[in-house]
Formats: sequence, structure tokens, C-alpha cells
Amino acid sequence: MTGRGRIPSGQPTIADVARHAGVAVSTVSYVLSGKRAISEVTRNRVLASIRLLNYHPNAGARALASRRSNVIALVLPLRSGIQVPVVMQFATAVVTSARRHDHDVLLLTSDEGPEGLRRIAAGALVDGVLVMDVELHDVRVPLLRELGRPSVLIGLPADADGLTCVDLDFHRAGQVCVEHLAGLGHRRVALLGAPAAVYDRGTGFAHRTRAGVVEAAAGHGVDAVTMPCEENAADVHHRVVELFARHADLSGLVVQNEAAVGPVQAALAALGRRVPHDVSVVAVCPDQFAEHASPRLTSVPVPAEEIGRQAVTLLMRKLGEEPVPQVTLLEPRLTVRDSTAAAPHDRDAGHATVPDGTTAGHRGVAGPAATRVAG
Repeated sequence: MTGRGRIPSGQPTIADVARHAGVAVSTVSYVLSGKRAISEVTRNRVLASIRLLNYHPNAGARALASRRSNVIALVLPLRSGIQVPVVMQFATAVVTSARRHDHDVLLLTSDEGPEGLRRIAAGALVDGVLVMDVELHDVRVPLLRELGRPSVLIGLPADADGLTCVDLDFHRAGQVCVEHLAGLGHRRVALLGAPAAVYDRGTGFAHRTRAGVVEAAAGHGVDAVTMPCEENAADVHHRVVELFARHADLSGLVVQNEAAVGPVQAALAALGRRVPHDVSVVAVCPDQFAEHASPRLTSVPVPAEEIGRQAVTLLMRKLGEEPVPQVTLLEPRLTVRDSTAAAPHDRDAGHATVPDGTTAGHRGVAGPAATRVAG
């Protein structure tokens, strides 16, 4: 049978629908896209043919029908100093959350800056954009304000006006680490931060953590030194040796560099400094890094899964033209494990002062935003 009414064999095409309905292919396209008014009689005939033939539009036709591609872009430039295992946790969280909203994710890892965003926005390939590795003065921000595509930043620039941002409150995270150490009686602490390239780019999370450490140290009468820390073991060892050569009374370390956690502990052991008996260590890192360290690290976890989920949710709300907050910062929480104890001089005196003014023994002291994990 040919012409109108023919039932095709195999996977039906838009041309098969047009033949079955007795209309032009362009008419089927207009019914799917809604771009042109079609009479109710003709529209119903086309829709009936679509149902009868069990026609499933391809991705391009679906995009026409809904004016959506059901794809979002995750812009994740793999730059120097990036901790790939950690950022992949964010990427996995974004992909998983996007699927719950029936969206796929286009991962863009090239460092193209504004040009990459402009290229994405120029086509109909994606519905919206998530942007990672956000700098304080990110050159992509002005374009994000102008894009025709909704966007969410996983990170916080210096000026968030007109943007949608979600992140851990890294400034507060730095404060929480120092407050915990100060409460244990430590009077000289150091931040071993991200690699120098991360600070040089002005990456927000690193600068905000450092600012929080410095501010909390000043508020608690603690001497603090901050310095970048590279990723390889030799550089970490050199940095730790340098620290203790300059500051023999250093008794508290804050580490914000997942790749350096193991080498820092190895360097301390090589110097004969026991954790936590001689030096207490707090890390800002995902839980699995802290749990697998030896001893297990007191830490402020980076909640990659929650941040990724919230970023996708915010983007979906923007796609639905719902109002969203400009900035969403997750409150950091300190989990106390085996790597922190009272400062040596306070332990010898038999007590340590905690932030609320009470005293405690040399183990298991935590500030107000802390959780104790039994060893």
C-alpha cells in the first residue's frame, strides 16, 4: 500500500508520519515545534498518525517540539593545580542529578574562557550552563550575565550581582578549622593551601579559605602563617621542613590540598613529629580522603554531591523561569577524628580551653559546628 494511510515497516520517520497523515513534512515539523499555527483538524490528524505509527522524534525534533535540547553543559576547565579526583566528584554529582531531571550533560574541559561560553550559547545544543573553577574576578562572569542561556556557578566570584552561585562557605570553613585548633590551645598554626597556580589565578575557594584562616587567627589571638603547597611529595616535604625550621613552636596545621594530605603526614613522621601528640592536623577535603588517612583526619568535608545536586536544581528552576537565590552557601561542619588533640603545652597542663569557654581533656574537643567521629 502506498500514499496516505500506509503503515511503514521498521522505525518510522517524520516522512512516514507526513505520508500517513496526508500532509507535508514541514506541516509535521510545525506541529512538533509549534512555530506556526496549524488548523486543529490537521494538527489532530498529525498527532493521531504519530501515535498510531509509534513515532519517536529524534533529539533534534524533540528540541524543536519543546524548544529544549534536554542537555546542560558543565564547564570544567582542567587547569594547572586542579585536583581531578575531587572535581570528578562534582561532575558525577551533576550528571546523576541531571538524569533525575531527564537531562544529559555535556562536559567541556578545555580552558576556552568567554569564547567557549559564547560558542555554547550560539547554538541550540544546551539548555543551560554550569560553570566550575570560578575565580574571584572571573573573565567569564560578564558574559554569563548577558547570555541567553540560564547559568549557575559552582563557586563564588567577588561580585555575584546578577548571577546564581552555589558553593561551600569556604571563608567560614577556614574560620572553623582555626577555631577548633584555638579551642585546643594551639597558639601557632599554619595553612598549607592549594598549589601556587590556583592562588595566582585568583580561584575563589582557595582565597576565601585563606582569608577565613587569617581572620579567625586574629580573632583568637593565634599566630598564623599561610602558604601554597604543591602536589608532589618532594615539594610537600620541603615545605613542611621549611615551616618547622622557621616556626619551631608550630603545633597546628590546616591542609587544603587533597593530594598533599599523605605527603604532609609522611613529612611530619620524617621530622619525628607525631600526629596528634606533637602536631594537630585539620584538612579541608572530601570525607574519603580524611577517612583513609593514617591517622584519620579531623576535617571540614567538601560536600561535592550536595553542591552538584543543588547546582542542577537551581538551573532547572531557572529553566522553568522560577525565582532562585543569588548566592547559596553551604554551612561547613567540622568532623573530629584522630588527628587533633590539645596543644603540647596545654596537654602538659592537663586542660584545653574550647571556644565556649569550658575546658576539656586533650582528645575529642570540638567547636559549636563540630561532629565527633569515634575512632
